[in-house]
Amino acid sequence: MKMIKSAIAALAFGALALASGAQAQDKGTVGIAMPTKSSARWIADGDNMVKVFKDKGYGTDLQYAEDDIPNQLAQIEGMITKKVKVLVIAAIDGTTLTSALQKAKDAGIKVIAYDRLIRGSENVDYYATFDNFQVGVLQAQTLEKALGLKDGKGPFNIELFAGSPDDNNATFFFNGAMSVLKPYIDSGKLVVRSKQTAFDKVATLRWDGAVAQARMDAILSAYYGKDKVNAVLSPYDGLSMGIISSLKSVGYGTKDQPLPFVSGQDAEVPSVKSIIKGEQYSTIFKDTRELAKVTANMVDAVLQGKQPEVNDTKTYDNGKKVVPSYLLKPVAVDATNWKEILVGSGYYKEDQLK
Repeated sequence: MKMIKSAIAALAFGALALASGAQAQDKGTVGIAMPTKSSARWIADGDNMVKVFKDKGYGTDLQYAEDDIPNQLAQIEGMITKKVKVLVIAAIDGTTLTSALQKAKDAGIKVIAYDRLIRGSENVDYYATFDNFQVGVLQAQTLEKALGLKDGKGPFNIELFAGSPDDNNATFFFNGAMSVLKPYIDSGKLVVRSKQTAFDKVATLRWDGAVAQARMDAILSAYYGKDKVNAVLSPYDGLSMGIISSLKSVGYGTKDQPLPFVSGQDAEVPSVKSIIKGEQYSTIFKDTRELAKVTANMVDAVLQGKQPEVNDTKTYDNGKKVVPSYLLKPVAVDATNWKEILVGSGYYKEDQLK
């Protein structure tokens, strides 16, 4: 009798598991197009989204394009052909997806822009991101604090770097930073010896650290003989590491010639280690776990025919429409709070940063 009961229980459990699996399968697949694996940040984004979508019962098709625009286009078109339910896209170039998104629209597939606004298309339904202007403000404020500018100290020499000109976020970061720094530049408290202050002069294609390093080399050679750089606005950790390498190559990073204050973004492990060592000064933490949750909630709402939660309907005009957006708050991290923010939140384990 016990054996029969056990067999019945096992069959019931198996049927339940099959029903559960079928239910998860019924929710369909979400196509996730990410730009590159060369940045740890995007790997974390992809991993977090796969986990969150799986928990909600969705399958995922996660693909990385390695910063190759035709590759990303082909990946997205492949996902459309496979009839994914929703497309979540972190675009390499936010201006090159118009025809692909029209195909998505024709196929009834909703599109969520993920952390990078897709420009020039009316077929972008929602945008999940961080407050990108505030990211720039925070970056600049860390330099303002480090230099003591609010206390009237100065003048100091500063050089400016921006992100990739084909990434809409790069202008938001730069404009946010300049809202803090420009008054000091105008008053002479901050001096840009290279005179390179316009976005198109300081942008770094594809967020490439080697490009930033080469530009810093050129600036140091041409404009800094006996003069010292006191601060560098860097919008991303990958650029910060290249900039610091350039500075070290000409003697910065010693007791007699300390490194300038260098900002960053994304709290990538090499940069957090650099901050702990006293090299990079700051970074901006954007909790990709929370962004994944916001995105998954948007997908859930869209597929149920509901309006996703948004908190910004004015800022992100992509040239064809203002895209309804959900903005998360970024957090500045430096040597005083990295443990509390990054380890305390469970984003990293402390031994990862040693």
